[in-house]
Amino acid sequence: MKRAISGMSGIFVLSCKCFVVKLLAMKWDVLIIRVFFVAMLAAVGYLLNPLAQTSHLTSGFRERQFISAAAGAIVALFIIAFEMRARKANLRTLIGAATGSTLGIIGAYLIGMLISAQDINTVPGEMRTFLTIILACFMGYIGMMVGAAKGDYLDLSALGGIFSDKNVKRDYKVLDTSVIIDGRIADVAETGFLGGTLIIPNFILAELQQVADSADSSKRQRGRRGLDMLQRLRNNSKLDIQIVETDFPAVKEVDLKLIELGKQLDAVIVTNDFNLNKVSQLRGVSVLNINELANALKPVVLPGEAMRVFVLKEGKEYNQGVAYLDDGTMVVVDNARRLIGKTADIAVTSVLQTTAGKMIFGRLWEDKDEHHETNVGIHDSRSLGFKKATRELRQTTIIEELK
Repeated sequence: MKRAISGMSGIFVLSCKCFVVKLLAMKWDVLIIRVFFVAMLAAVGYLLNPLAQTSHLTSGFRERQFISAAAGAIVALFIIAFEMRARKANLRTLIGAATGSTLGIIGAYLIGMLISAQDINTVPGEMRTFLTIILACFMGYIGMMVGAAKGDYLDLSALGGIFSDKNVKRDYKVLDTSVIIDGRIADVAETGFLGGTLIIPNFILAELQQVADSADSSKRQRGRRGLDMLQRLRNNSKLDIQIVETDFPAVKEVDLKLIELGKQLDAVIVTNDFNLNKVSQLRGVSVLNINELANALKPVVLPGEAMRVFVLKEGKEYNQGVAYLDDGTMVVVDNARRLIGKTADIAVTSVLQTTAGKMIFGRLWEDKDEHHETNVGIHDSRSLGFKKATRELRQTTIIEELK
């Protein structure tokens, strides 16, 4: 018990020290105004002495005046703390909170009139007063909290620019199911290259949960991976993650709901879906495609450069060998069938950019023209394990694209 009391007292002392530090960090004019405000409420409590008639105190009149003054000072400190917190909120949040609390109090007043109209034998007078006060506090609190939470959806430009904040620009990015399951978005976000607020719609969560509960083991694994990626994103304290419940019941397809949400929030859609990418651009919604980012970050390879690759399997054409770089880029080598399972030095002859990615064509270094420039760098593309399953899938996809 003593330890608990000492711990609570320590927390109280630490809170008082932090409050004093914040007071000292204020500007002198603001500090003077706040000190005057505390003194004024303390003086009002001392002069009016609202505790003079209470029967819960056994002290005399003078002591009750000092207690009232202390209560007034405490109320003033709470008001100042609330004001300091409100100064940090943006304008939309403040307007939403004020509007919500006002509507809540109006609703409480109307319901209180119904309660007051009841017969005194049905609802005693003390119960009426209690219900009216509780109802006003409840409706005002709920209205303020809901209004503050939904304040970001207010369009202040409709007021003629009176309350517009030109220095603040919303930076919303709506995440698609495909990019969440892919998982690379978490790596990009952790590096700090993905700023702004990441929006996760509730219908995307529902789709992820549906995939995670699928009877198909492959889909179930992908869905659970997506949920793990979401948890990883939310555990990153540097990211601003918001889950919105905005839905469009008239729209059935999830992709179209994403586009509508992007237009409503003036947000960017982050996806890996090629079709969603094109449709969003046609509808005037900006898109960030992780696949395009990955292709842009691949090292540039020019014809004539040399590289060292591991020939993995036979190519589509006669006597060709196929290799892969560490980033999954497919390398087709002429006359390399005999070197399957071995490492070979090749010279790049051409680079082909397809919708599925980049393809590199080359020939064996010993077959290269001896008069060609030879002082080029050698790149090793081998990696442990070769991630065989992933490479096989990428290889099949690229070859099908070229057919």
